[in-house]
Amino acid sequence: MIVAFVIVTICMTFFVGIGVWAWKSQKPVGFFTGVKPPKVKDVTAYNHAVAKIWIIFAILFEIIIGVPLLFLEQNSAGFVFPTLLCMPLVIGMAVAYIMVEAKYRA
Repeated sequence: MIVAFVIVTICMTFFVGIGVWAWKSQKPVGFFTGVKPPKVKDVTAYNHAVAKIWIIFAILFEIIIGVPLLFLEQNSAGFVFPTLLCMPLVIGMAVAYIMVEAKYRA
């Protein structure tokens, strides 16, 4: 299951990369695919908030999915629980963004 752990870690690294890019961006960053970024009052604070969402998501993703891969047997029924926990994680990420957008919208 080490290979699966490495794949999850690569995905987590990608999410952290999005967070770092958002943190350093000078223009407001978008969050949802195909949706233009909103006009915001404070671009730096908005981008930092979005970056924090991505980085926290990446860390929780690694903890919820990656770490159990190190301890579960292959084809174990235990994989159902981490998989199901990803859904509320992604929904929580979207809700957090909606709250950030409402706070910084111009």
